[in-house]
Amino acid sequence: MRTDLDRTHVTALDRVRNLGILAHVDAGKTTITERILYATGTTHKRGEVHDGTTVTDFDPQERDRGITIFAAAVSCEWAAHRINLIDTPGHVDFADEVERSLRVLDGAIAVFDAVAGVEPQSESVWRQADRHGVPRIAFVNKLDRAGADLDAAVESIRLRLHPAPLVVHLPIGREDGFVGVVDLLRMRALVWMDGAVEDRPVPEGLLDEARRRRRRLTEAVAELHPLALEEFCADGTVSAQTLAAALRDLTHTGEGLVVLCGSAYRDRGIEPLLDAAVAYLPSPEDVPPVRGTHDGETRERRADPAAPFAALVFKVIATATGRLTFLRVYSGTLRKGTQVRDAGAGRTERIARILRVRADRHSEVDQAVAGDIVAVSGPKAARVGATLCAPDAPLLLEPPVVAEPVVSVAVEARRAADTERLASALARLVDEDPSLSVRTDAETGQTVLSGLGELHLEVAVEKIRRERGLEISVGRPEVAYRETVVHGVTGLVYRHVKQDGGAGQFAHVVLDVEPLADGAFEFRSTVVGGRVPREYVRAVEAGCRDALTEGPLGGHPVTGVRVTLTDGATHVRDSSETAFRAAGRFGLREALRVSRMRLLEPVVEVVVTAPAEAVGGVLGDLAARRGRVADSAVRSGAATVTAVVPLAELFGYATVLRGRTQGRGTFTARPSGYVPVGG
Repeated sequence: MRTDLDRTHVTALDRVRNLGILAHVDAGKTTITERILYATGTTHKRGEVHDGTTVTDFDPQERDRGITIFAAAVSCEWAAHRINLIDTPGHVDFADEVERSLRVLDGAIAVFDAVAGVEPQSESVWRQADRHGVPRIAFVNKLDRAGADLDAAVESIRLRLHPAPLVVHLPIGREDGFVGVVDLLRMRALVWMDGAVEDRPVPEGLLDEARRRRRRLTEAVAELHPLALEEFCADGTVSAQTLAAALRDLTHTGEGLVVLCGSAYRDRGIEPLLDAAVAYLPSPEDVPPVRGTHDGETRERRADPAAPFAALVFKVIATATGRLTFLRVYSGTLRKGTQVRDAGAGRTERIARILRVRADRHSEVDQAVAGDIVAVSGPKAARVGATLCAPDAPLLLEPPVVAEPVVSVAVEARRAADTERLASALARLVDEDPSLSVRTDAETGQTVLSGLGELHLEVAVEKIRRERGLEISVGRPEVAYRETVVHGVTGLVYRHVKQDGGAGQFAHVVLDVEPLADGAFEFRSTVVGGRVPREYVRAVEAGCRDALTEGPLGGHPVTGVRVTLTDGATHVRDSSETAFRAAGRFGLREALRVSRMRLLEPVVEVVVTAPAEAVGGVLGDLAARRGRVADSAVRSGAATVTAVVPLAELFGYATVLRGRTQGRGTFTARPSGYVPVGG
């Protein structure tokens, strides 16, 4: 139900919700965000993705492509609660934007297509949220589409994501006839007519089905929640109040998933979704204290405005008016004009302005308190993942994990005079998006831009062209190969001896090298008797890590290797950490040269959707691309094919697929690790 807004400034922590919207591309995340902004009175016109009029997809490339590329933050109010909402990308190439957003969120709304159910990227972002322990509710969208089926979508959630779905809605009408839902807690019907929602009795024809589903919901909750079970055993039913409290508890623990439904495009189901977000998802007070370190000690900070200030930078953008730094404030109070410390870099920054954000529009506020998500201007060098804290109470928070780039292109300015401008633009890109990296190829001297996918790099290059007006030449994409050990060596001896006047360098190490199955790097020491002091052991490990950057097969990074330091010797005057680091580096390089190595290439799981009559051509094309088909199914005249394909074979695949399917085929891809080349 639409609730009158409390226009007063909401500051109580229990009335704040920091939420993200997560889903597969094209499931309706941005449309839901637009409807939320309209329902809360934040906007007075419904924005549409197909018209390019949405608030959160404000970047020209997002409007041109019709997809969300950059996570956008908006603030609105509902039922006297402030909701800080982040609309995240659904395309796999921008999964790092989702990762950074999840790091600072307290809860999330997972959106699923009522026809497709759980799609590949839905599953990926769900696993990301699992890693961060973010409580979620689910919204099954597009119930007005042909073939929409709430029960089938819920079953796919149960089978593929493995939570206990707790469905609190019964749809009224099917497909084009979808007009509302039955709220199974209150046993009332919500019907949307002429843009407004009406609260009515449950229609007579749906009453028996609603009672059956209410009973099923009650039993499912009672199985999971002791207080609900107690009331169920005593009274044979559970009140709406007890059910709501139990659903909130189960959402916070992750034992249950509240499932709602609707059609965002037709503006049906948004008000109950907002009510559920406020009722079931946690406030900053409900989440555990944030943990950080200082001087090697772990410390906690509660979400308390009176505690020392601590915030995490999760996004940086350059605007026409300067650099904006997006913060999640975990503790304390931040006021404009104050000095804060960048805990990782050890520098002090001044906060010039504090801004409440609505995508590309901002309103200035005097302060931000624990639980807030805001943007600030003033910091000139704070990067994504940096901790800003009170200078007299330093704390270093764990930064978001940054994904490793898998695709690279060579870029150069077409005019020599623009070379410096291009270098500056690339540096700014990497500052804004840590999942991009820039390096100079040692052999060719070319500037190489690396990212998470072909589209990721296309967007980055186009951003430079549009914002800087630069003409850029771009090479063919190349994938990031890896090298691994198939058969190692035992007892490799390496002596590092250097004498060029004054103090020399001496280090003697003996190394064993063997494969490591999980594709990581592990270093250990079995040296006894103090033959290699502990500080020199650490230096050997650092040297080994240096050696892993370039393997013997083609200079690619080395992964999947365990190195054991089994023996060594020192010199009373000439041994040092520098010498042992050099011995570790050159010793491991020598060991890898004499080991049997294998080249690895990245592969992706591809899900192709095409007309059933075109499936033969799709399968043949995937086979030609060295793809291994894992599954195929046909439903309602459309075929879905799942295959694992080398990433190098997918460049330009979208164009080929459209040609083979008369423009009706689509595909999604997500990283699936590394496999031996030709294996």
